[in-house]
Amino acid sequence: MSGTTITGGLLDAELRRQIGALLPLFPTRQAAVLPALHLIDGRLGHVPPAAVVELAQLLGLAPARVQDTLSFYGFFKQDKPRGKHRIWVCRSISCAVCGGEPLLTHLCQRLGIQPGATTTDGQVSLEFAECLGACDMAPAVLIDDTLHGNMTKEKIDEVLEEIVRGKT
Repeated sequence: MSGTTITGGLLDAELRRQIGALLPLFPTRQAAVLPALHLIDGRLGHVPPAAVVELAQLLGLAPARVQDTLSFYGFFKQDKPRGKHRIWVCRSISCAVCGGEPLLTHLCQRLGIQPGATTTDGQVSLEFAECLGACDMAPAVLIDDTLHGNMTKEKIDEVLEEIVRGKT
């Protein structure tokens, strides 16, 4: 890692250790940026600009190089932490034809938020994905790290109830 030591920042010692452990797995430090961003996002619930600067310093890269990678992917948010649970509704043509748009509308109504927002209790963030790569299971929804296929309003309501009860 670079010779610069950063203290008092957003990236604690454990997160720095995890990022450092990534470096031998990649041919360049730039190649380690995306997995490092996932680690930061997993810990903080978003990747604020200060974390971009800290990661860049840690990897010996220009902050603009880290920001370029981060801004390419719609997965990462910078402005505020996402909810405890993240729901992605696929909007690919397959999912749209099989009911993805009405499913997204149902979730918006049920949660009282629009895509890109988080419920007031901080429990759920709702997003749409251009493609989840699960056309054979359309409409598909990604909830946290679990892909759910052939979703219906009834099935998504069951999953939301599990989230409310803390079983997910």
